[in-house]
Amino acid sequence: MAEKSTSFTNGPAGSSMMNTSFKEIIGSGWAFPPRVDPQGGLAMTHERNELVQAIYIILSTSPGQRVMRPSFGCRLHELVFAPNNSHTAAQARRYVEEALGMWEPRINVLNVVVGPDPKENHRLLIEIEYEAKATHDRRSLVHPFYLIPEEG
Repeated sequence: MAEKSTSFTNGPAGSSMMNTSFKEIIGSGWAFPPRVDPQGGLAMTHERNELVQAIYIILSTSPGQRVMRPSFGCRLHELVFAPNNSHTAAQARRYVEEALGMWEPRINVLNVVVGPDPKENHRLLIEIEYEAKATHDRRSLVHPFYLIPEEG
């Protein structure tokens, strides 16, 4: 894959202040969750995990949680008190597909499978298979979602 580059100008016409690649601009940022790296600085994302971190941020943010972007996030948290059954799994799948389709334009969601965790009665496992649009690299991840059991 050829690396795309762009130049930014800040001055007289044609004077290039900085030549850099999109790769150096897009996808660099703080790691999620924020933490300290071994050298004592802030841990940063790298190419391989930037999409995974973005997906986790989308799925773990409730709509309304971000003041400047109130519609950002995933409605999964509406299901936290729901029973662990096929209806809840279907709703979770729909919410994940909607959120990733809206908020992560760098991927194509290929499949979302949601089901109860066989080891933990009050947890759904959300398996997401996706393709990075830029590289056509197929990837998958599993996001655990914890339900709060009924009292009684």
